[in-house]
Amino acid sequence: MCQRLKRSHLRGGRFTAGTSLLIGAGALAYLASRERRRQSHLSLRGRTVLVTGGSRGLGLLLARGAAAEGARVAICGRDAESLERARVALARIGAEVLAIPCDVTDREAVRTLVRSVERTWGRVDVLINNAGVIEVGPAETMRVEDYEDAMNTNFWGMLYPTLEVLPGMRRRGEGRIVNITSIGGKLSVPHLLPYSASKFAAVGFSQGLRAAVAADGVKVVSVVPGLMRTGSPRNAIFRGQHRAEYAWFSISDSLPGLSIDAEDAASRILKAAKRGDAEVLFPATARLAAVFTALAPGLTADLLAFADRLLPGPGKGSQGRYRGKESRSWLSPSWLTRLGDQAARELNQVPPAHAATTQ
Repeated sequence: MCQRLKRSHLRGGRFTAGTSLLIGAGALAYLASRERRRQSHLSLRGRTVLVTGGSRGLGLLLARGAAAEGARVAICGRDAESLERARVALARIGAEVLAIPCDVTDREAVRTLVRSVERTWGRVDVLINNAGVIEVGPAETMRVEDYEDAMNTNFWGMLYPTLEVLPGMRRRGEGRIVNITSIGGKLSVPHLLPYSASKFAAVGFSQGLRAAVAADGVKVVSVVPGLMRTGSPRNAIFRGQHRAEYAWFSISDSLPGLSIDAEDAASRILKAAKRGDAEVLFPATARLAAVFTALAPGLTADLLAFADRLLPGPGKGSQGRYRGKESRSWLSPSWLTRLGDQAARELNQVPPAHAATTQ
């Protein structure tokens, strides 16, 4: 009896020692991880931050947030008027800002953009690839040019600036490249096929590049957001029954629970950029969708097919491409799109003359 108790005691002792060892190892790993993150933290004060698509929406908020932390900000966009309005707005809050018209689908224009920033401020410390386009409509209404436009902006427009700033970052042994992708790059959303295809390419590029440049001290951050209230539907492209497409898309983009406040999104992105996170995925609905897709791809496909049947059909004779601002209806703008409309006015998505009349 005594021998059995003694053996039991020894086994309990070994169990306690093993458990303590595991807990201790876990604590050390956690502390080491925290220390690595602390050492890799990048302050934006005195840094040069280049934001593509920085004249409106999320890009404008990211430029504003970087400037508030003491960064010099360079922004680019295709529309000279909205770009100048953004420059004035940033200068008004005391930002040191450089605004350069640029089409990121044009490699030579991108090269000129980066050289202009480097001549002015010496280097680019943080690149935020934010420029993007969205095409909405049934798959059968999409044309080859829709896929080409999506790839040109959402993929090549991410690659070109990256290739221009990367050699300098590697030589210096530090830098951040922040790629704004989408939950559409994790699962292909109905009626957004060209967009999702290009965002899958963007996610793959961003994840692979992080591994490729890790040894050089450059951190690549993949941002994978769900819907954000940036007012962007007004400048999206719609096909098929474009008014019905714009209605469901702009409503979804405005509703709390389905979408996230753009300022909250910008704050999360800048924090992830400073930490050098591998990926930032938000809001909770997007995280849930990504996990569900990974665990149950078949069921996810069935649910997406069901959702596709609920969305507007291609219609008859609707072959054109329409901007959201050309697709208004009794449903949008309305009280259902109030938050999105407010974001559009605040984030330079509509000219001042039109902002006053936006419902």
